[in-house]
Amino acid sequence: MFDILVYLFENYYNPQACPKAEVLAHKLAAIGFEDDEINDALSWLHGLHESSAQHQPLQTLHHQQSLRVYTDLEYEFLGQEALGFISFLEQSGALPPALREIIIERAMAIDESPIALEKIKIITLIVLWSNDAEVEHLIFEELVTDDGDRLYH
Repeated sequence: MFDILVYLFENYYNPQACPKAEVLAHKLAAIGFEDDEINDALSWLHGLHESSAQHQPLQTLHHQQSLRVYTDLEYEFLGQEALGFISFLEQSGALPPALREIIIERAMAIDESPIALEKIKIITLIVLWSNDAEVEHLIFEELVTDDGDRLYH
């Protein structure tokens, strides 16, 4: 699934440039992605769309300060590394509260605990991309690298 998310980011300037789900599924299958992986990615993206719509009213609170207290389940599921990364993005001013909530919700939708840092970076990148959020160059570099290696090619 994550390979598909990275593929979409690399090949579509913005989410509006992506074809509808059925057409996208055919394109992804034609280039060699497996059906299960395609279905998982499309389902995850549909959830992202719903979560973004739900949090749309909060998007105007971009410059508001907020304090996020994580539940035990969130802390256990996301893990210290992912939560530390989310905190880093918040403190740097790159992640407003509404997008933070979308990232947490979409990370919790992944069947992995704790979630790996490279995956939380991809989730964050896709959430920012899908919400047309501007990302400073240094933050972008942090999102697309992992221990000196690019997350995408």
